[in-house]
Amino acid sequence: MSVLQVEGLTVRAGGTTLVHDVSFTVEPGECVALVGASGSGKTLTARAVLGLSAAGLTVDAAALRLDGRDVRGLSERRWRSVRGALVGYVGQEALGALDPLRPVGREVADALRLHTRTTAAERIDAVRGALSAVGLDPDLATDGRLADTLSGGMRQRALIAAATVASPALVVADEPTTALDAAVAVTVMAQLRAAQERGAGLLVITHDLGLVAGWADRVVVVDGGTVVEQGPVERVFAAPQHPTTEALVQAARAGTVRTARPGDPTAFDTGARAAGADAPALLAADGLSRTFAEVPAVDDVSLAVRPGRVLGVIGASGSGKTTVARMLLGLEDPDAGTVTLDGAAWAPLPERDRRARRPRLAAVVQDPGATFDERWTVERVLADALSDGRERRARGPLADRVDDALRQVGLDPALRPRSPRTLSGGQRQRLAIARALATEPEVVVLDEPVTALDATVQDAVLTLLERLRDATGVAMVFVSHDLRAVRRTADEVLVVHRGRVVEHGPAARVFDAPEHPETVRLLRAAERLAAGPA
Repeated sequence: MSVLQVEGLTVRAGGTTLVHDVSFTVEPGECVALVGASGSGKTLTARAVLGLSAAGLTVDAAALRLDGRDVRGLSERRWRSVRGALVGYVGQEALGALDPLRPVGREVADALRLHTRTTAAERIDAVRGALSAVGLDPDLATDGRLADTLSGGMRQRALIAAATVASPALVVADEPTTALDAAVAVTVMAQLRAAQERGAGLLVITHDLGLVAGWADRVVVVDGGTVVEQGPVERVFAAPQHPTTEALVQAARAGTVRTARPGDPTAFDTGARAAGADAPALLAADGLSRTFAEVPAVDDVSLAVRPGRVLGVIGASGSGKTTVARMLLGLEDPDAGTVTLDGAAWAPLPERDRRARRPRLAAVVQDPGATFDERWTVERVLADALSDGRERRARGPLADRVDDALRQVGLDPALRPRSPRTLSGGQRQRLAIARALATEPEVVVLDEPVTALDATVQDAVLTLLERLRDATGVAMVFVSHDLRAVRRTADEVLVVHRGRVVEHGPAARVFDAPEHPETVRLLRAAERLAAGPA
């Protein structure tokens, strides 16, 4: 008996069909990957299967069974008895998924508390085991720490521990490794594989075809809310039958190919000395340190970003990358050290003293969905950015600029009247990039800017960033655990480990001849993730 049976699933919003006649199964001990471009309907399908469709959507299906149980038409009260017991769910946006007011250990223990007869002591032991299995400190089970003390990758792992702790028949994981470095992603996928080996089915929604090729048994390709191809991974990737599948596979294969730049001797030599290599730094940090709850998050970090150059910052989940980015942006004050913008003090400094210079520095943050006002439309988000806050609606030339900004990041101008919360995760990420570029900044700090994007859109966005850099001389700080994207884009790379810079040099040298054991570990982990389970 299938742990998940979906036949003729259709999701509508008023008179618009968003998902049409989707059918597939997940068998016990099987990993099925649901893949497709950003906005193709992957997450809509997964949430419909779990009874989590947004208000205003209508869900119909000829059959929808979880572990043999017909779940069509269940009330929310009945669904709550199913989720956590029969199915564990890992949502797409880890930063906002955990309750900020509840200890992480209690969040992970919920499935056991609500759906099993275990004692408090047994629950603690199970939670400690689940946390350890995904590489987190088992003391999180009882020490009362809240979600805001964890990095994005740590929160993602906590969600995976919560989804698997009660050994459900099915685990649905929406982009489970997006916020994780390769080393942690291998640990997480091994934990999900262990659930499979215990007989659980696994449905993974992802844009990462490398992950699919290494870990999934079957793949279901979605385009425009419809299944266009499905079958064994080896067959589908080796001989794709549909143009959508072929485009995704080709884009994934081309993911490490870097567009040639003026001055580069080869298309892949990111260490070549471009025009701005010796120019004065636009953004510089000297001796940055930051401590949280007596734990050093960043320790004596120094860096410089020059015009027309891209500085890549890589490191494991929780290494301090995002804290560095926040201090560069002036969103968090360092305990020690300074940041300068074009030679003038930037941080620490009262916001009123840097407000006039704020448009010179733009950001794309790790969780863009949390930065949009839910009352605003896509049009207002971009009109506000393009007019420096003077306009709420786009009229005349401003309307044309809004449309151009959307097209520049591969979004349809027809999305203008939509609320950002109705967009897919990848579409929200692209909207955030469009908003950041709208002010024509001199420096852009990008924290995981493309990890939520499918291969085709990722390639388009990286190409856009490269062209913008070459055309305008904008400087960039590219913070990511996606080593392929960093290698393609960056001129220099900074490797951060436990809050300290352990390696710094031209990107080609760091990736081809790493000197520090942590850099070697990260590169080998990326290879293991792509290769799949041993």
